[in-house]
Amino acid sequence: MSTPASATAPAVTPAVPALVEPTKVKGADGSVRQVSVPAFAPPVRRGSLAEIPFDNAREAPADAVLSRKQPDGSWQDVTAAEFADEVLAVAKGLIAEGLGAGDRIAIMARTTYEWTLLDFAAWAAGLVTVPIYPTSSAFQARWILQDSGAVACAVEAADQGRLISQERKQLGDLTHLWQFDTGALGRLKSLGRNVPDDAVTARRATLEPGTPATLIYTSGTTGRPKGCVLTHGNFFAEVDNAIELLHPVFKSVSEYPASTLLFLPLSHVFGRMVAIGCLRARVRLGHAPSIRTEDLLADLAGFRPSFLLAIPYVLEKVYNTGRATAEKMGRASSFDRAARIAQRYGQAVEAAEHGTGPGPGWGLRAARALYDPLVYRRIRAALGGHVRYAICGGSPLGGRLAAFYSGAGIEIFEGYGLTETTAAATVTPPLKPRLGTVGWPLPGTAVRIADDGEVLLSGGQVFQGYWDTERGEAVPVQEGGWFATGDLGALDEDGYLTITGRKKDIIITSGGKNVTPAPLEDWLRAHPLVSQCMVVGENRSFITALITLEPDGLAHWRQMKKKQDVPIRELVADEELRSALQRAVDEANHLVSRAESIRKFAVLTGDFTEESGHLTPSLKLKRDVIARDFEKEIEALYRK
Repeated sequence: MSTPASATAPAVTPAVPALVEPTKVKGADGSVRQVSVPAFAPPVRRGSLAEIPFDNAREAPADAVLSRKQPDGSWQDVTAAEFADEVLAVAKGLIAEGLGAGDRIAIMARTTYEWTLLDFAAWAAGLVTVPIYPTSSAFQARWILQDSGAVACAVEAADQGRLISQERKQLGDLTHLWQFDTGALGRLKSLGRNVPDDAVTARRATLEPGTPATLIYTSGTTGRPKGCVLTHGNFFAEVDNAIELLHPVFKSVSEYPASTLLFLPLSHVFGRMVAIGCLRARVRLGHAPSIRTEDLLADLAGFRPSFLLAIPYVLEKVYNTGRATAEKMGRASSFDRAARIAQRYGQAVEAAEHGTGPGPGWGLRAARALYDPLVYRRIRAALGGHVRYAICGGSPLGGRLAAFYSGAGIEIFEGYGLTETTAAATVTPPLKPRLGTVGWPLPGTAVRIADDGEVLLSGGQVFQGYWDTERGEAVPVQEGGWFATGDLGALDEDGYLTITGRKKDIIITSGGKNVTPAPLEDWLRAHPLVSQCMVVGENRSFITALITLEPDGLAHWRQMKKKQDVPIRELVADEELRSALQRAVDEANHLVSRAESIRKFAVLTGDFTEESGHLTPSLKLKRDVIARDFEKEIEALYRK
């Protein structure tokens, strides 16, 4: 295997970097308006992500960098040398198929080993990868393939293959369609046998940090998705600084090696960033294609990761399942006491780390020790038993759950970012958490709050711009070096960022009150009975909400209330159920003023899902679509 001289050695160092306090700039009113943290990792000046497998193979050939699930449920390690050999073989196959440097190749699959293998092989062949969510509709997939000008598309299975095939007549650029489960990668390896290794070396040598690595299309809550052009340098700036900052996560400081089981979509920048970061730091990575509760729990038990990449929904699900199990055993009150103790413990630890409190007292430590084998150990066991850290993003987790998991022995690193920022722009700093916030700027990043409250970002991970099909390049969107996120937020006195909502989601009531729906919606979604919630009230006299029911939580409630046979159309009007939801609404209303509180709510018989057209692939509400489809239910809430 021939390789060019590396300029991208993995960011693995033994020393824990000292935590650097952010530099703060205050506005005329005395509030913090801008914070920045210097980079922990030097910028990469040469090379690309394509070098990572080959650097690993040269420096630590026997290290297990990935694991693949076998048919019997066991996990087989893949060494750095083995992965580099596979990357090289597939890259040669792509060249043999006639794909040229800079060509776009789409990948439409669940979170699998093959996804990551083809991603790195495409880079090694000088290509640009274009993710497509495996659940995308024919229209969505066609738009991405057309807009990106993809010449090849790899799918996981027959149903996706049929979906793309039926669109082929309208996709003049698409000349190749491959399917993972029929051995496409094996055929590419065979096809490339006569291609010399030097052909791949030459392709890799043309790539630089400023070269586009991927086009990731935004979910598109309104209008058509836009392709975010992320470069190799964007990913290096993101993952290298994340690896250095989150030292205990990516760099094992115990006898148990660092590892993670990735179950979030690789089509999303969050999952993709962590996959690249794991290969960069040589952290053992596994893939879990199914997020069905029983499948995921089985994979976690078999793989036993040391940290997880999660969205709040997963952590909420584990918590609610634990409580439901306790209730079935007649121990709900015991679980609730344990939860309160964990929350108090987590808050006390946070206060001690900030120097604002003495830390957990003897009584609190004793209570936590009592409940550890009864409750907390079971929570950790549900996540595989070895998890000590979770990187959480996508939407706010909330202070209650963050404190609970901290008290239960799982440290939460909450972050905030967008596709346009290659995932995280801020993250909870180790040993200095502030529950309920999304932390400080990632090293090398600056955060500014505009006069209207919009969050502005600057840093090496901020994208080049949106893809322009006609130009075949990115169109810059930054103004003065700052990217306007569309999110609203605030910085506290110590520089911690809190996200309060989306600028375009602000509701203005008929009385002129500005209402940010996110805090109310996030609080309600954490309730065991609630799946989704959308706050309503634009140009109305008061605020209302549409609530959908969480299937597992509802099934448990039915069983406990002996109402398994009540039809759903009757159940949504059930007084006991509505009383339980009203208590949740009342709790949420404590977060806001009277004018911003939810006065009425409707319980819907169906859920908001991606399949129903009410959620984006990244599970964001399509507010306009929901408002249109449930116009009658909304109007009924405002009838006197």
